[in-house]
Amino acid sequence: MKRTLIISAAILLKAVIAFAQDKPADAPHEMQHMHHGGFMQGGMHHAAAKGVVLDAKVDAAAHTITLRVGPMNLPAHTSHMKMPQPPDLIWEVPMEGWLLAYHPKLVDASGNAVPGTVLHHVAFWNENRADFLCPNKEEHIFGAGSEMTDWAEIPGYGYRVRKGDKIRIETMMHNATATSYDRAYLEVVIPFQEAAGDASGGAARKSVYPAWMDVASCGNSGYDLPAGKSEKTGTVTVKYDGVLLGVGGHLHDYGKQIVLEDVSRKETVATLEAKADAEGHLESVPVKLFVQEGGYKFAKGDVLKISATYDNSTGKLLRDGAMGIAVGYFAAADDAKMAALRRKEKPAHDMAGMSHDQ
Repeated sequence: MKRTLIISAAILLKAVIAFAQDKPADAPHEMQHMHHGGFMQGGMHHAAAKGVVLDAKVDAAAHTITLRVGPMNLPAHTSHMKMPQPPDLIWEVPMEGWLLAYHPKLVDASGNAVPGTVLHHVAFWNENRADFLCPNKEEHIFGAGSEMTDWAEIPGYGYRVRKGDKIRIETMMHNATATSYDRAYLEVVIPFQEAAGDASGGAARKSVYPAWMDVASCGNSGYDLPAGKSEKTGTVTVKYDGVLLGVGGHLHDYGKQIVLEDVSRKETVATLEAKADAEGHLESVPVKLFVQEGGYKFAKGDVLKISATYDNSTGKLLRDGAMGIAVGYFAAADDAKMAALRRKEKPAHDMAGMSHDQ
């Protein structure tokens, strides 16, 4: 049965995101201390939302963890720049094992559904690991935007975690609707399997690594979108042998397609055509799976090229109005080599989520 394994449409974030200055990936500071601004808001400064906390509940019988961020008051007609934003919150992983899927939703205090359009983005970052394509970044393990795309389980695979791993949860809200929502909550249900002594039994899972392949390479993802048709490209270099199990894409409004190519092999890995409404508002980006073929092989040293095509019909430049990211799950040929991604030290962070030299 075909399963949606990663992402469609706006899995990271939905609309305009501003970033701090874009530092080169090989800057000494970046190599020593991973920064947070790579895919998300970077150095943006917002008013802080008061009283927003993280509640984590483990259902041992169902083998699920429910993370709940809130309460958040979301006044009507409020942009993400003017909306008081939740602080970054830290979830400490309570078990050894694998996270299997991510099921996000928005609700009010009574449990009634709140439309996903008010979620600008949520992102989960593992502060204890580096991204395998961009080691200047923390490992970005999950993201969702206004479409609340569900990350389904991949049979036999999971994201390996250790007890005590610190997962930073970065949430940004906005509300372009005419309805205000008071005391809204973001909930993410995460099925899990423990590594040993798990009452559910089950064989050990193969580990997957989130692969975020960005037109901005290893810099900050947001960029200005010019009026009319445009294309932006970037490259990343694979550092480990392995296979890509599937790939989806993230674009913003007026996005047309994402293309992922293996330049070293002179092959197109995937062409993902976006679906939008008559006004150009993004509705979905498809997922291409390689599981049945055993995965699309990547070799250490392969150069991957990512291209994002837009057609901005507004007639004006949209500041930080675009992103272009191909997102997949990577399974390493030699998982032992991936242990190098584990960080030895945790950097200090300021309120904007940026790291400092120590």
